[in-house]
Amino acid sequence: MSSAVSPLAPKTIVDLAPLDGVRLVSLACGLRYQGRDDLMLAELAPGTTVAGVFTRSLTASAPVLWCREALKGGSARFLVVNSGNSNAFTGRAGVASVKRTVDKAAAVVGCKPEEVFVASTGTIGVPLDDGKITAVLADGFKKLAGDQWNQLARAIMTTDTYPKTATRTVKIGGTTVRINGFCKGAGMIAPDMATMLAYVFTDAAIPAPVLQELLAAGTAKSFNCITVDSDTSTSDTLMLFATGKAGNVPVTSAKDPALRAFKKALDALLLDLALQVVKDGEGATKFVEIRVTGAASARAARTIGMSVANSPLVKTAVAGEDANWGRIVAAVGKSGEKADRDTLSIAIGGVQVAKDGQIAEGYDEAPVAAHMKGTDILFEVDIGVGHGKCTVWTCDLTHAYIDINGSYRT
Repeated sequence: MSSAVSPLAPKTIVDLAPLDGVRLVSLACGLRYQGRDDLMLAELAPGTTVAGVFTRSLTASAPVLWCREALKGGSARFLVVNSGNSNAFTGRAGVASVKRTVDKAAAVVGCKPEEVFVASTGTIGVPLDDGKITAVLADGFKKLAGDQWNQLARAIMTTDTYPKTATRTVKIGGTTVRINGFCKGAGMIAPDMATMLAYVFTDAAIPAPVLQELLAAGTAKSFNCITVDSDTSTSDTLMLFATGKAGNVPVTSAKDPALRAFKKALDALLLDLALQVVKDGEGATKFVEIRVTGAASARAARTIGMSVANSPLVKTAVAGEDANWGRIVAAVGKSGEKADRDTLSIAIGGVQVAKDGQIAEGYDEAPVAAHMKGTDILFEVDIGVGHGKCTVWTCDLTHAYIDINGSYRT
């Protein structure tokens, strides 16, 4: 956790109000950090349904492997998340660590082990001293309360410079429901399903299969469209819990008209959290939005957008406030998706810089150079070969990124 807050951070951190069916607490168990909380616990009311998306990394952490299996039950009662150690690439010891944590939590709560979900974030390859976690579970359970959301958001931070929170209120069939969410992430950000660690809770009554469909759809337009450094984490986890305490009318399909407003609110909350991650990108000083249109398909548009967003040359040009649009051309060309030099057009900050495969007639770099000096940068790229479109988001790449990651373990 950095002491200097990102210059792109929101002016205020949203305070999350209590949500019926969720009790929480943050604790200090000393896994790595001293003088701060590094563990969060959340108890979910009986009957809570759950959905989740996880990293597709082939070196996924032991907690991710457990959660994937436990998710099949569709029910959740308890959540345990630690920072400072990712319990990834820890072999059989990591699996055993998860089992001990899950078994102890289940005993404390009085639920089935498969209703306990766990996650870890931090250094890869270091055995997790789970005894420090299990030692405080019983005492932590006694301290659970409904108003500690922001403390939890801070407890799971690693290189983050601020806690990331969001909330929405909406109606389902005339019944008011709330959605609260928080996440962590600043580096190793190129989600291939979701993001680093993100947890969303609602008091709505929604069956697990419907919840899963809603979450997957929202993820595709938010967390799967951001990148900081092109590196997908071994621990990426995004989970959504629905306690059912609001007592809304029953729903049986994600396409139910009664869920229309809820889906819109959930999508907005997920995007809110995802963009907060980008704005806390390690060493970031500029926020970059890349709108791709005219691609062969929506999938192709996303691939092209991420090629631009992940280009070190593009990202360092942004950091240096250099209006070098040729780097965008190169990133489009290397994406592997259909593109044609003579139909490609690019605009920066609303100013056309290239059109139909060459520099725009009458191009004046002055307004583009002025735009590059701002903190919010906009690239618009039209491929000119189809109707596919997608927007992705990233940040600049500065020397501070090297400083942070070069000293991460020490």
